[in-house]
Amino acid sequence: MEIEKDQVCIFIPTLNEAPTIERLIMEFRDLGYNNILVMDGHSTDGTPKIARSVGAAVRTQKGTGKGEAIIEALEVIDAPYVLMLDGDGTYSPGDAEKMLKPLFAGYDHVIGNRLSSPEKGALTILNMTGNHILNRVFSAAHGRDLTDILSGYRAFTMDSAKHLHLKEAGFGIETEMAAESVRNDQQIAVVPVSYLKRPGTKTKLNPFHDGFRIMSTIYRLAKVNNPIFYFGIIGLVISIAGVLLGTYVLIEWLNHIEHIPLTILTLLLIMVGFEIFMFGVISDMILLFHREVLREIQRLQPPK
Repeated sequence: MEIEKDQVCIFIPTLNEAPTIERLIMEFRDLGYNNILVMDGHSTDGTPKIARSVGAAVRTQKGTGKGEAIIEALEVIDAPYVLMLDGDGTYSPGDAEKMLKPLFAGYDHVIGNRLSSPEKGALTILNMTGNHILNRVFSAAHGRDLTDILSGYRAFTMDSAKHLHLKEAGFGIETEMAAESVRNDQQIAVVPVSYLKRPGTKTKLNPFHDGFRIMSTIYRLAKVNNPIFYFGIIGLVISIAGVLLGTYVLIEWLNHIEHIPLTILTLLLIMVGFEIFMFGVISDMILLFHREVLREIQRLQPPK
């Protein structure tokens, strides 16, 4: 199906992107995309003024953080299709058609894979390693390999976006969008896109601090997507603590030293760990049943 550009909103969350925002918007306008929304996060370098001067609609977000910008933008966008990308010049407007085609073919959510062939110098070894680790953990926790869950280049339908319960205010928002799309059993496409070297703006991502927050987001969201993973890890950690403590108690007992309280604690830790793991198994069975019921309800619903 041919892409209808007047039905697409180009959405760009920004924070101090003065060196790149004008060229980015002009490239989209040259491609025929005139519905461009910039949600600005209180820039101090004149980004909103530059964006308005080249024809973009500009709003200043109420809160702070990229996640908050996306959540607020979804409340005001009225176009049926959205193409979202960062305003720092690392993503190419030339990939817009590639990103949007799956939506017009029936997909709900499209992720631009930056990791397939980034420009030399665009990603450090630390960035690449961290991205691959986080993607592997996401795949294990949520049961879908989406290749590049941290990509800021996204396309989605507004109908599908309305089913995403987004709460992350910061850089964990991409992870939450991916997890929510999986939870809602949406049709997700992953397409390779260019990833360019940052042309003059400093990165706002702290690889260690934000990496830890993203990892914790992946784990926290697994509670509703994959409870056996979420509760299984808790149960495993408690059980391992019990086994280690039990090993110490056994060694001491072999040396004719008894630790009755520690023996009781060992048994409690192993039992509690096992029970938490079993709770995860039962929760997973309930979740599978719930999803089957939802699929059956959707199958029986008359077509719109």
